[in-house]
Amino acid sequence: MSNERQDAWKTLAAKESRGQDLSRTTPEGITLKTVYGPEDAAGIDPGYPGVAPYTRGPYATMYAGRPWTIRQYAGFSTAEESNAFYRRNLAAGQKGLSVAFDLATHRGYDSDHPRVTGDVGKAGVAIDSVEDMKLLFDGIPLGEMSVSMTMNGAVLPVLAFFIVAGEEQGVDRAALTGTIQNDILKEFAVRNTYIYPPEPSMRIVSDIIAFTSRAMPKFNSISISGYHMHEAGATAVQELAFTLADGMEYVRAAVANGLDVDAFAPRLSFFWGIGMNLFMEVAKMRAARTLWGRIMTDLGAKSEKSKLLRTHCQTSGVSLTEQDPYNNIVRTTIEALAAVLGGTQSLHTNSFDEAIALPTDFSARIARNTQLILAEESGVTAVADPLGGSWYVEALTRELEDKAWALIEEVEGLGGMTKAVQSGLPKRRIEEAAAGRQAKVDTGETVIVGVNRYRLSEEAELDILEVDNAKVRAGQIERLATLRATRDEGRVQAALEALETGARGGANLLELSVEAARVRATLGEISDALERAFGRYATKPEPVSGIYGQRADQRWEEAKQGTVTVTQRLGRKPRMLVAKMGQDGHDRGANLVSSAFGDLGFEIVPGPLFQTPREAAELAIESQVDVVGASSLAAGHKTLIPELIGHLRDMGRADIKVIAGGVIPAQDYAELRAAGVQAIFGPGTNLADAADEVLRLLGHNKPPLGEAAE
Repeated sequence: MSNERQDAWKTLAAKESRGQDLSRTTPEGITLKTVYGPEDAAGIDPGYPGVAPYTRGPYATMYAGRPWTIRQYAGFSTAEESNAFYRRNLAAGQKGLSVAFDLATHRGYDSDHPRVTGDVGKAGVAIDSVEDMKLLFDGIPLGEMSVSMTMNGAVLPVLAFFIVAGEEQGVDRAALTGTIQNDILKEFAVRNTYIYPPEPSMRIVSDIIAFTSRAMPKFNSISISGYHMHEAGATAVQELAFTLADGMEYVRAAVANGLDVDAFAPRLSFFWGIGMNLFMEVAKMRAARTLWGRIMTDLGAKSEKSKLLRTHCQTSGVSLTEQDPYNNIVRTTIEALAAVLGGTQSLHTNSFDEAIALPTDFSARIARNTQLILAEESGVTAVADPLGGSWYVEALTRELEDKAWALIEEVEGLGGMTKAVQSGLPKRRIEEAAAGRQAKVDTGETVIVGVNRYRLSEEAELDILEVDNAKVRAGQIERLATLRATRDEGRVQAALEALETGARGGANLLELSVEAARVRATLGEISDALERAFGRYATKPEPVSGIYGQRADQRWEEAKQGTVTVTQRLGRKPRMLVAKMGQDGHDRGANLVSSAFGDLGFEIVPGPLFQTPREAAELAIESQVDVVGASSLAAGHKTLIPELIGHLRDMGRADIKVIAGGVIPAQDYAELRAAGVQAIFGPGTNLADAADEVLRLLGHNKPPLGEAAE
């Protein structure tokens, strides 16, 4: 703008602001001005869609030529029930399938394994063999349908089952289309559904890239995922940098495996989480394309197709609230719009009830129709990159590029993402960001409508989808028994021995897994053969400290005083075990509780991931804790937590108090309380309120609000 107009604006802005500083600093460390002008985008040339540097989109005409693919990520209970759900969604306008597997499958266990009693069929579909995979896609032609599968740890048996299921439908593997996630580095950083140590896990990734580039030219061999980092609490800069650094590591691994970069790079895809800061999310996707083009050029790509970043997006799960859940429909719409304005190639919209349970048909229809309305009624498909040229969006895109590149260089300085993951850098940074955000939500500095402001006086009960875990597991066990009784056991054992030998040597592991799947080896058997060669990986949680406790509001100070009082009464700090039972590796909630209570003055015993209830009880007794905080995000609470309480009782320590937190429907509270749970904290709980309740259980009588604690 001209100097005269700029001066006029500054005068008016100063008058309206009444001396206040109206600028805002985002979690990414970006200070936003109240207005942007041409000078903020000076020297920035975003180019055109479909042309380097691809800031404005990977394709020239974008949605004007073809809208994004509507995918709904779903899977629950049995293969038959999931198949029926898929068919209903496809008939209603969905264009591709995205499969959610249960946690037993993710972690490489058959449904009859004793460690997975509470996990089978609960947060995804149970797949134990080729027979389950065939049922999952019964009546769905795999030669015509694009299938995305979110699988990382047990990626070899799952992809092998898919290939064989296609063969037995009469579809050659070369005709199969879709994507396998196959992004193991992100699992070590945040999501934790790994099986083997990092180095052999990276070999599995490169073997899959090699096999698919040779035999499955239409299939995307990896979906490099920032989504789970986003859900764990990463800022946009962290999600960008760590995800792209993962991609660099995978490209280098494949090249080291003898592949030409241009032979496989065009089949790489990405997966972003989309949060509530609309313009930040748009800028994040634009910056990602620019940076990936630069990265691939540096890594030796010659083909322009190798430099295109193509992506799937999913609206945020962590932004969904248990309180006033119909607000989630609006949140998801905003996030879906951001994904589309950012140029996604496919999209999943979360259902409004997913902060509580798996989506119902009713909520899934609203989520799917959100995309249909955007595509058919909003006009956003008419123009490629409609926000291109916005002074604000272009400046924000450049700031994200610069900050993400600086973090990528830090990772490179550690020797790349595998080394960075082993050092704990990404996990620690993301957990610090999550703790900082939660503290601002709890103090009200960050507003969540219906949670910490504008809250309903009374919440209505929602109809939720309930999976009968015991029934599903019994059916899977019966199917496994039939499979084992009717297959050629000699051929199975020979295939498994060949796989183990190949794992100890240099054979392609997907090729050997396909042979094992074809003769009906199970998912657990294939995983066990690999585990004998590679070992099973485990880590010990190390909660961050000093981040959450930076809050200094009255509520927090009262909780700290209460902790001092209990400490004086006990003669030591109150001690809490934060337990993660079952195969759920999502540990954001558990880490937040550990960080907050640790900053409050508790002694925290961070339980290892994937414990059985008996193991958690034994650790609680061994550590002489006062409280066990059981974190549940994957619907296993009605099985695992009562079992934990039973073990404590049987071991003579019924005095240890058990509390529960996480995604627990209100309908289940009474059953958990009857089992002995003494306090339940759902999503959105202020951690100072949770601390008050725990301190009360430990004998602290809180004084009236505002009075000093004794």
